[in-house]
Amino acid sequence: MIIRIVKLGFIPDQIDAFLENFEQNKDKIRNFEGCNHLKLLRDTHNSNQFFTYSHWDSEEHLNNYRNSALFKGVWANTKNKFNQRPEAWSIDEVCSL
Repeated sequence: MIIRIVKLGFIPDQIDAFLENFEQNKDKIRNFEGCNHLKLLRDTHNSNQFFTYSHWDSEEHLNNYRNSALFKGVWANTKNKFNQRPEAWSIDEVCSL
């Protein structure tokens, strides 16, 4: 399993449109083959900063999603709302208590 964290910064007046798009697609993303967990998080002190946090069975599953029509549609609707370049990390869990 890999964990994927993506940091997204938005133009303030585009946040509602982003949240609407996420709401419309979150179940499709979560139910994509290989996705076992999906969260959308918002920075406590910087309200235009969001993070997606997802668990994938493998990097292959994540890449299948990233190459899918679903991702391409969501990304096309999202990328024009950024006020900074997104950052992404694929990580392995070392310890969980």
